[in-house]
Amino acid sequence: MRMLTRLAGLAGIAMALAPVMSAQQVGAPATPPKAQTVEVTPKDIQANVGDKIKFSAVAKDAAGNVLPVKPMVWFAAPFDLAGADSEGVVVFHEPGEVTVGAVVAGKPGFAHITVVAPPVAKVEIAPVTQALVTGSTTVLLATARSANGDPRTDVAIQWSSKSPTIAKVNESGMVTALAAGNATLVATAGPASGETSIRVVADTIQKISVKPEATSARTGDVVHFTAAAQDAKGAPAKDILTSWTISGPSATIYADGAFVAALPGTYKVTGSIGRHVAVASIVVAPRNAEREIDVVAHIPLKAADGSAIQTTEEWVMGNHLYVASLGDKIYDYDISDPAKPKALDSLKADARLINDLSTTPDEKIGVFTREGASTRKNGIVFFDPSDPAHLKVLSEYTETVTGGVHSAFISTHYAYITDDATGSLRVIDFQDPQHPKEVARWQVENATAASIAGPMGPMSSGRYLHDLYVKDGLAYLAYWRDGLIILDVGNGMKGGSPEHPQLVSQYKFNHYELYGNGWLAGTHSTFRYNNYLFVGDEVFPATFDIDSKERIPVRGVCHVMDISDIEHPREVAIYEVPEGGIHNFWADNDMLFLGDYAGGGRVLDISGELRGNLYQQGREIARFWTGDVAGYRANLPFSWGAQPANGLIYFNDINSGIWIAKLGKPRFKGSTTAPPLQEKPE
Repeated sequence: MRMLTRLAGLAGIAMALAPVMSAQQVGAPATPPKAQTVEVTPKDIQANVGDKIKFSAVAKDAAGNVLPVKPMVWFAAPFDLAGADSEGVVVFHEPGEVTVGAVVAGKPGFAHITVVAPPVAKVEIAPVTQALVTGSTTVLLATARSANGDPRTDVAIQWSSKSPTIAKVNESGMVTALAAGNATLVATAGPASGETSIRVVADTIQKISVKPEATSARTGDVVHFTAAAQDAKGAPAKDILTSWTISGPSATIYADGAFVAALPGTYKVTGSIGRHVAVASIVVAPRNAEREIDVVAHIPLKAADGSAIQTTEEWVMGNHLYVASLGDKIYDYDISDPAKPKALDSLKADARLINDLSTTPDEKIGVFTREGASTRKNGIVFFDPSDPAHLKVLSEYTETVTGGVHSAFISTHYAYITDDATGSLRVIDFQDPQHPKEVARWQVENATAASIAGPMGPMSSGRYLHDLYVKDGLAYLAYWRDGLIILDVGNGMKGGSPEHPQLVSQYKFNHYELYGNGWLAGTHSTFRYNNYLFVGDEVFPATFDIDSKERIPVRGVCHVMDISDIEHPREVAIYEVPEGGIHNFWADNDMLFLGDYAGGGRVLDISGELRGNLYQQGREIARFWTGDVAGYRANLPFSWGAQPANGLIYFNDINSGIWIAKLGKPRFKGSTTAPPLQEKPE
């Protein structure tokens, strides 16, 4: 959520830059010139990814006279597409529509730039590992990629066969096996191409059968169908590709025979090997997983004058609740009686945003992050929560992260933190909490990344680590436009340790294709549960004002990644609330608890195998509207996240504070419900 203070619309820019502007105006005339217009050039041009272009700004008064004043500030939006330095030099990182702006004599001016997508650098074709019998067909899947690894769907793929007498391929990538042998197929996208081989064998099959022949399931359940083939002598035919099709209301069957339905009904499943066909059926019932949700207590954050304070992160440990704010304080509460939370203490820090906080499991040491400090020395603060009624600062660490820290994750005596100024990961050893020290730094290599002078000090442009999660010696990094990064920080698979992080794998998304122009969008959060990794996008308008009382539009998908082969993560499902926007989440007891910005608090059934669109499958267990008439934005939810603890759910909302809730009775008679919450969080 760094963009809330990094680029929050023109009003936010002006507010953030007030100290800078004042300093630049020392010695200025008593009545500074007034600008009527500001022209920024060049404008309405095209740029390429990686270009650096110098812009100029000219201010004129009402009579059209040029004013002899320099720009107070330069900026580019969305910030993840481009970055402007203090001299008006803009570096472009990603394709899309960019607004370059300057503020001169208090007046803004703009230029609009189209950044074109780079040429495709390579084409990857998913391998076909089983043989096709003559007469069989299958559709090949190819992914075009830019040089930085971004997947591309905006470039047409052309198909051809180097062995047309063995296998031919049409314009859609559908292969038809013609004769026994090995064939090479080629996919071309722009200047790049890729090849794959398939094996064709003679058709000696006499019959096939599909199992299960008849079965039942609920929406969202994954059922695996298999096909068995026999030759004339009754011997099984092995390693032969089966093609699958279905008919029915709304379902998907994958190449491996995995079936999942979004709507209830009766479905016909057909397996075919060349000219041989077998069928099966499946009856799908509604999932009916929904349950009521009951409010146990509500904790709104209030200032001394009674006005609402915007809430950020929460942390529940034992009988204590810790809450951060979009301001300069953290708060803690006694929740031994969750129906009657009791305020214990608060701790103030020099910051405009305390985004993240957590404690060690024994509650002896806590850490919170700082951004927007008046001294421009941000970093992290270690505090002593051992007496929650008397919170104390233990130490601060700012030495290498003065530009700001957005997120922190405690694992043993290490704090894994993000560095706003460089977009890197820093590992801080706090075994001696009075003298924390940096022991490692790691960053993704990005050809266009640069460090620029921002309104609150140096900041990264083109490289942005947003959040991270550490479990079992593996660090899962949400690296914005660089996607998901997995590091070995002590697991051993790559010889890594906290002091020497080692890359395990990376998975790239194309957020420009996912969301289009006019949006800040990137990989925002991660959470591992069993062999799944939940990876959330955060998507905001290119410019907005976090201090405004108006509604802020949001979007965002939760990607479900199968990491059973952790060196090759693959996306198998998504969860997206149409009216909302995913933010933070926590998985436990086969449920995903999350804050969905405009969609409120959510609880999702993640039991069993996950494939397809989880929202459409009826896997939602509960929905909770976190809007409040007395909230910062009246009656509007801005749900940040959720944490299950002690049989309850703690939802935190930027506008309305903390909601303590519990799952209630099923909403449908005879429904299948998720199990009760565990007494302690994972």
